[in-house]
Amino acid sequence: MLLRSRIAPTPSGYLHAGNAFNFLLTYHVVRQSGGSIRLRIDDLDTPRIRQEYITDVFDSLNWLGISWDEGPHTPEEHYRLYSQQLRLDRYHKYLDVLTATGKVFACSCSRQEIERNSRDGHYSGSCIGKGIPLDAPDTSLRIVIPDPCLVTIHDRMKGVVTVDLYRVMRHFVVRRRDGIPAYHLASLADDLDFHINCIVRGEDLLHSTAAQLYLASLLQEPVFSSARFYHHPLFADDDGRKLSKSAGSISLKHQRAAGMKPEMLSGLVASAIQQMQTPDQ
Repeated sequence: MLLRSRIAPTPSGYLHAGNAFNFLLTYHVVRQSGGSIRLRIDDLDTPRIRQEYITDVFDSLNWLGISWDEGPHTPEEHYRLYSQQLRLDRYHKYLDVLTATGKVFACSCSRQEIERNSRDGHYSGSCIGKGIPLDAPDTSLRIVIPDPCLVTIHDRMKGVVTVDLYRVMRHFVVRRRDGIPAYHLASLADDLDFHINCIVRGEDLLHSTAAQLYLASLLQEPVFSSARFYHHPLFADDDGRKLSKSAGSISLKHQRAAGMKPEMLSGLVASAIQQMQTPDQ
């Protein structure tokens, strides 16, 4: 099988070493098999997106020596041809298919209300059965998750993993209150439309993979379940904490300016590669 994967940064901050680790691992997995890579910049969350963050994506990939076969090669080309904002109609078509299953409901609860009424930190499903119109203003759309909802992931690094979505992502959002399709639906739509069959993610996104596999089953898109999934260990700081833009981790931009070389990450990537299962497992 010819692998088709993607590098999919979210430009809500400057990229960090954890992002670089994921990109390099993706690059290795795909290139060693002669496959292709698509650059996808996840820019649906417009209030958090800044021009300098998108520029940093290209600067960081070029510094790492990573090439890709599809997608933009400059910020201008991204905005003109590849932005997710240009694909909103496509995401809404997928949302229409989900709605036709009868599994979508409107929710008027605020984040504060959800936190106040939840016993376990998850949304209780209090709006299920209220009959709120799906086009009602200031509402999100959520997907009904049965109890239990067991999703099996055949992972090349962690083996067979079963996730109960009801316990970890109960009735998750598929369209935000502002009318924009949510990440899980948009990401799945992109992977389906661009025939992605190899997805390399951090192990913290196992639940996201399970959510997207469940959506794919409702959309009757079984090809997604046959993709190769690699959920790798997280790249941590000296104190063992996950690197993240929100946590203010040191950016690649800063590290490049301080003289860091991309080769410094190669040993960590090699270690992760050793954890991978062979392609026929």
